[in-house]
Amino acid sequence: MIASKPTTASPRFITALRNAGIEPGDSEELRLSKSLLMFTTGLFTLTTMLWVVIYSFFGQQFSTTLPLVFQVLLAGNMLLYLKTGRFDFFRISQLGLFLFLPFVAQWAAGNFITSSGVILWALLAPVGALLCIGASESIGWFIAWAALTAISGITDYYLLDPVLVSKHPPDLRTSVAFFALNFIMVSSALYVLLRYALLEKRAIQGKLENAHARIQIEQERAEKLLLNVLPRSVADRLKNSNQTIADGFSDVTVMFADIVNFTQVAAGLLPEQVFSMLNRVFSAFDELAEKHGLEKIKTIGDAYMVAGGLDSRCTDHVRAITDMAIDMRDLLRRDSIVNPLHLEIRIGIGTGPIVAGVVGKNKFIYDIWGDTVNIASRITSEGAPGMIQCDATTYQRVSKAFRFDGPLTVHLKGKGELPIYRLIERMNVATLAAT
Repeated sequence: MIASKPTTASPRFITALRNAGIEPGDSEELRLSKSLLMFTTGLFTLTTMLWVVIYSFFGQQFSTTLPLVFQVLLAGNMLLYLKTGRFDFFRISQLGLFLFLPFVAQWAAGNFITSSGVILWALLAPVGALLCIGASESIGWFIAWAALTAISGITDYYLLDPVLVSKHPPDLRTSVAFFALNFIMVSSALYVLLRYALLEKRAIQGKLENAHARIQIEQERAEKLLLNVLPRSVADRLKNSNQTIADGFSDVTVMFADIVNFTQVAAGLLPEQVFSMLNRVFSAFDELAEKHGLEKIKTIGDAYMVAGGLDSRCTDHVRAITDMAIDMRDLLRRDSIVNPLHLEIRIGIGTGPIVAGVVGKNKFIYDIWGDTVNIASRITSEGAPGMIQCDATTYQRVSKAFRFDGPLTVHLKGKGELPIYRLIERMNVATLAAT
């Protein structure tokens, strides 16, 4: 059995009509306005033809000239819009045609009764203005429709043929008057209800948009807080999965920075002063970590821990860590605003494999473990104030770009005798060229 195609020429034509004139940069509201007005134009043109056909079917004589002129005007105005793209002009002029053409048809047919109340079609103008322009702007269109209806009723009332009136008791003038009155009253009720519903809908939509905006702000704030705790890649995995997050990395550089004699310095300060001091120093370190594309892991009391190689932000994480270590040391030496108490740090750097993961369920933390972490921590404690010490792997990777002293063999608990190197400074351009 061959399945029939779901699309036909008619739905394709309707879709093309609704989407005609829509530009890629149009807002959703403007797209809807254009679609409604184009669809209404097609509907008005179609029903005009049907009106003539049905009228003729019942044996009524009616000139097709006027409906044909109406269709030419509507279609011509639509084609002008599609050529020029001037939607504001098209919107006003097309609604004007919707408003006046039915009244012209009634006046040509005679009165309310002989025209079968064709002016009801003119209600498309205030309703279209309500949907395509705005609630406030549509009031004038409805007043114009009501005024034209009242004028038609008054005109028919006084210009009816007295002979015709005498042959149609009860008084034909009364019938004409109530035609106009009923049209105006019922249409007024419908317009008011539609306008009220539209305003309420837009008010609700506004509240929903405000609520959505607040939710977006809160989501961004929560995202920022989460990224302050976790690397982005880990945060994304944690949001999308409840599985345990633990990863092994074969090549990561880890740095510990420890403030020298912090306990003695803090003993003479108020708690607020201690916090302010650490916050200034560690915030400055955070900026350096961001600058070098490194991942801050955590602070432990007066110690600061950062790692490179956990993501793709930094292509040479060993060089980036050593650069940051020098920047940290030099920052505390020269910046009296960040470091008014002239604090000094000692730094330890290690490179090698580590394990990283999220620890905990409620107040979780992203942490790293392994010999590389232990070596970086222990050679930090072996250093003197202002000293940056590195393991052999770190030294071998950056020795051509930085000047070192050493090696110095030290005994580390659990590791035995290990060579460590003291990072002095970056090599200048001339030295690099010579090497």
